[in-house]
Amino acid sequence: MPYAYDDQNIFARILRGEIPNKTVLETEHCLAFHDIRAQAPTHVLVIPRGAYVNFDHFIAEASDAEILDFNRAVAKVGEMLDLLPGTGGEGYRLIANSGPHSHQEVPHLHFHVLAGRPLGAMLVGPA
Repeated sequence: MPYAYDDQNIFARILRGEIPNKTVLETEHCLAFHDIRAQAPTHVLVIPRGAYVNFDHFIAEASDAEILDFNRAVAKVGEMLDLLPGTGGEGYRLIANSGPHSHQEVPHLHFHVLAGRPLGAMLVGPA
């Protein structure tokens, strides 16, 4: 399936240094930073440096090194911010949206790492 990547999306601009961010972690293939519209006391976005629209695009086209680095970066954010249960944290939630029904606002793969309070149920009943 072809994926049309918009290189003017906000995350592409952050990766190019055009828009500042509050960095949490940088790796060879990823950037993690605080969300400017936080939905929880801790709200960090983890994005790959590559031009991937969503998770499906990432898995289909990313290198093994990119996939491994991205997953390790997500885990490292949890560790760095003391979110892991059993190490002082109470856990965290990962969210990745894909497509219009999920309300994906930025067409660049990103995981939301949310923590710092009880987050409630994921969804409440079928719509």
